[in-house]
Amino acid sequence: MAEFKMPSLGADMDAGTLLEWKVKPGDVVKKGQIVAVVDTEKASLEIEIFFEGVIEELLVHAGEKVAVGTVIARVRTPDEAATAPAAKPAVAAPPRPVPAPLPAAAAPKPAASARVRVSPLARRIAADRGVDLSRVAGTGEGGVITAADVERAAAQAEPAAKTAAPTVRAPMSQADRKDAMRRVIAAAMARSKREIPHYYLGTHVDMRRSLAWLEAENLKRPVTTRILPAALLLRATVLACREFPDMNGVYVDGAYRPAEHVNLGVAISLRQGGLVAPAIMEAETKDLPRLMEDLKDLVKRTRAGTMRASELSESTITVTNLGDLGVEAVYGVIYPPQVALVGFGRITERPWAEGGMMSARPVVLASLSADHRVSDGIRGALFLAAIDKWLQEPEKL
Repeated sequence: MAEFKMPSLGADMDAGTLLEWKVKPGDVVKKGQIVAVVDTEKASLEIEIFFEGVIEELLVHAGEKVAVGTVIARVRTPDEAATAPAAKPAVAAPPRPVPAPLPAAAAPKPAASARVRVSPLARRIAADRGVDLSRVAGTGEGGVITAADVERAAAQAEPAAKTAAPTVRAPMSQADRKDAMRRVIAAAMARSKREIPHYYLGTHVDMRRSLAWLEAENLKRPVTTRILPAALLLRATVLACREFPDMNGVYVDGAYRPAEHVNLGVAISLRQGGLVAPAIMEAETKDLPRLMEDLKDLVKRTRAGTMRASELSESTITVTNLGDLGVEAVYGVIYPPQVALVGFGRITERPWAEGGMMSARPVVLASLSADHRVSDGIRGALFLAAIDKWLQEPEKL
């Protein structure tokens, strides 16, 4: 029997509150299927399952807060289903004789005016535990209800309470979530600066060729499918990651683990305040138009609060772009356990000398914050140079 556990939705998450199950016992689930919605300090997230099978048992009710790693469901895998012994056909049991009803005189008549006798201690315990004393049989002298009787009745009522249909707890209010998010961000960034030996690099990139190519390319497209300069920057970063795998991965348990795919985290500001960085999954497999589509979709769903858990927990490198806000340079803080963060500022016209000639060029400052445990300045410099190279060959993006 496979165990489905509360996943870790980021280095700053210790627990989550189950808001809703999307499945029930007996349902067949496929890998990647959304099976639950979990509330965290940052957002309500859709949780995927990463194996297939049949839901055997749901162990956590909606509204319960559980720690990361807690088993919340059991799933019967296809292997178990194939090897399970065939059920024997049921044999109908002979009908049981129905006893004749007792005469009215034989039925004991309850004493309507009987007074419940209970000790003072038992009465206090019953009030604390919510036990109805009229339903408790007393075992004390003369039928007095004792403290032990109340404890026993309360213990018997707990299993029934657990199987009762739970109510779904509403997500946190915007004010509460904003406060919680600031605490979570503070904890993650404090951990990053405490544990990760950062180094920082920056370089100016001439965007003339990229923007000229983009303008011509967008003239061929409907307005709804046009590509923004931000997609060029993301695509160049993805291609540079394929050349320099020491920038794309995570540092855990004292060792670096390069990632198989480029799950490109994108820093997105929320309208109610705060910041999250969900990922465009397997970004290296997507061309420029598809990357643009996924970026728009990710921003829309993030601000609507419908992110998937994998998008928030499986980023391998993050990009932050504050150019829209007029910032010319950004040197970010690495989000653990990642080992690098790329920043882009505003594209501005600057004096640019090339071939002995001076002219005005659109220029962006690309920055890198990297983990010195994994790479050194020379590797970081070559990584930024690779981003620059790809932006000078936009037709290859």
